[in-house]
Amino acid sequence: MRGNRYKAAGPEAEYEPGSRGRVLCNRPGIRSVREMGRHESEALLAATQRAIDDTRVDQRFTANDVRRKHRLWLGEIYVWAGEYRQVNIGKGNFTFAAAGQVPRLMEALERGALKAFTPCRFVDAGEQAQSLATVHAELILIHPFREGNGRCARLLATLMGLQAGLPALDFGGIRGETKRRYIAAVHAALDRDYLPMTAIFRSAIARTLRAQPRVIASSARGRA
Repeated sequence: MRGNRYKAAGPEAEYEPGSRGRVLCNRPGIRSVREMGRHESEALLAATQRAIDDTRVDQRFTANDVRRKHRLWLGEIYVWAGEYRQVNIGKGNFTFAAAGQVPRLMEALERGALKAFTPCRFVDAGEQAQSLATVHAELILIHPFREGNGRCARLLATLMGLQAGLPALDFGGIRGETKRRYIAAVHAALDRDYLPMTAIFRSAIARTLRAQPRVIASSARGRA
């Protein structure tokens, strides 16, 4: 969405003319940060539903599946949707994997965590949290795309959770102090320490399950 969210250089760092260097070049020609945010959010809702409809319970996800989910979401917005980034990016003092290493790292993710944890059919809450956390942390560290990595990783976690019989996960609680712990968990995963991220996902799963009775009750009232 906003080109100033990450430090970057190269053609994927080009901004939409008239956006004052705040919105990346895009197909619809959107120049407003707010409008782009709304456009991306609406596209993500539609893509999430389609991805849910298309995902099998016994599906083992691959690197190409991740690319397809990204393209499904942003394909009508950015020309590079679904393509591995060609620029090095960082956030604050943290630099993600070098662009030239992304294809190799995504292949390693497919052979490693994606093979080990998908299809995600674990019934134990601890195993569910561990599987989601490991895949999520590794994907975030690779940061394969120019934009939308966090939301794409959460979409994949949602699909894995559904395979495990969980409701669609609620990530709304990851803010404030929890957001700081989330960032620390990403850094810990550099040393293959997935316990902090597992704790984040345990909380997200518990929060989602606690909300279910309220959702069901609300739906029942709506049908009454």
